[in-house]
Amino acid sequence: MGLLSAIRDYDPKLNASFKTFAELCIKRRLISAVKSASSLKHIPLNDGVSLDEVLSEDSHAQLAGTQFLNTRVPEEQVLARESRSEIVSAFSQCLSKLENQILSLYLEGWSYQEMAEHTGKSVKSIDNAVQRIRRKLARQPNLSDDS
Repeated sequence: MGLLSAIRDYDPKLNASFKTFAELCIKRRLISAVKSASSLKHIPLNDGVSLDEVLSEDSHAQLAGTQFLNTRVPEEQVLARESRSEIVSAFSQCLSKLENQILSLYLEGWSYQEMAEHTGKSVKSIDNAVQRIRRKLARQPNLSDDS
């Protein structure tokens, strides 16, 4: 990629040899690639846990595959092993009344708009509640896998 950008951007009027310019472009591209590859900036986005994936009925069939389980973080493995009712009962203790209601509706497949109309809350409030549920779910100490 660095060589291609050197070919594209080289200007012989600047009194530099193409070799020198290409070496500089390649070196900069390599440094940039190493920096972005070692950056931890996007780890929270890439390792996020979706409630849809963890709690959906369809995903339970996929969880039987060991390859799928081996690529998951320990929290997700524990969640995958527990039944839906056990998960809901465990979480209901740490969730507010609204969050429990939202979780039930979410698991039934309701859209944010439908939940907002049913509860009399705004769509943003519903989204905030779902985000709080996800954070609380991830912090549950009784769901950590010590093995």
